[in-house]
Amino acid sequence: MAVNRLPIAVGWSARVGRWLGLGSLVLGLLLGLGGCGGGAGSQGEVRILLASFAVTRDAYRQIIPAFEAHWLAQTGQRVRVESSYAGSATQARAVIEGLNADVVALALGLDVERIVAAGLIRPGWESRTPNQGIVTRSVVVMVTREGNPHDIRSWTDLARPGLQVVTANPKTSGGARWNFLALWSAVPEPQALAFTTQVYKNVRVLPRDSREATDVFFQKGQGDALLTYEHEVILAGLRGQPLPYVVPDPNISIDNPVAVVDANVDRKGTRAVAEAFVDYLFTPEAQRAFAEVGFRPVEPTVAQEFAWRYPPVEKLVTVADLGGWETIQNRFFADGALFDRIQAEL
Repeated sequence: MAVNRLPIAVGWSARVGRWLGLGSLVLGLLLGLGGCGGGAGSQGEVRILLASFAVTRDAYRQIIPAFEAHWLAQTGQRVRVESSYAGSATQARAVIEGLNADVVALALGLDVERIVAAGLIRPGWESRTPNQGIVTRSVVVMVTREGNPHDIRSWTDLARPGLQVVTANPKTSGGARWNFLALWSAVPEPQALAFTTQVYKNVRVLPRDSREATDVFFQKGQGDALLTYEHEVILAGLRGQPLPYVVPDPNISIDNPVAVVDANVDRKGTRAVAEAFVDYLFTPEAQRAFAEVGFRPVEPTVAQEFAWRYPPVEKLVTVADLGGWETIQNRFFADGALFDRIQAEL
């Protein structure tokens, strides 16, 4: 367990929604951007479109121009990488409905699998991508009130009678699914149902998404602990809004995948550039840009370089440990599955 005791800057509650759980862009705007993601442009310029989840924007502001310069130096051809940012599920839905993205970088593999199911990404995309498609990682953290007045240090503290926990609804929020899986994995399997049920007894409301959960905690002043992503808390601190938070151990490995959208790149003739861009995301230069804004890098040398920022987690549970996304969805989050059963008992 790592505890970070940092004062909350004045004015955070009025502005937190901009930085934690960033909301979705208007879907119509996203679809409009699809027309900009064409293949060859004027004077031989190639354009590709990246659709990514919202809080990666700061990293890609550094990565995209670096890749464009790299491609020009390597091939003599100019490439322009355009980008679209929104919630992960919103981006997946937009691609399925016509967003002309060449590359998707999403918050969880389940959203990539939805695009696979729609026939736009070929099955086996992980094996065609470095590191099985996982480009960055994060973990779940517990944000506390200033000074941590309830001395919240571990998952089991969240089950204490009378403590109020804020988390979004895992039926509607991808981030909340990670929170649920972290809670489920916090204790041995035979105790998981009872423990997770007890924690959800301390959840008074279930906001629809992470942004609403953040508003409940900060703007409405409800709750003693907020479950959210480590990278969102680090990014808030980098923007001058440091928060007190705990990185509990064990934890869940929040794996963020990247994939080429096969149907789009084959139609547009942009596969070579799109695949090169994906490969570039795993280079030390790109991984360093991710690490600088709060994401745990997957490249070993960069991970070592930033070890001071990211406390080690002794037991890190993965999606594979839980049977994969199809099993997870059916076991925990489908209608009538375990989460619904927990809710029925509250």
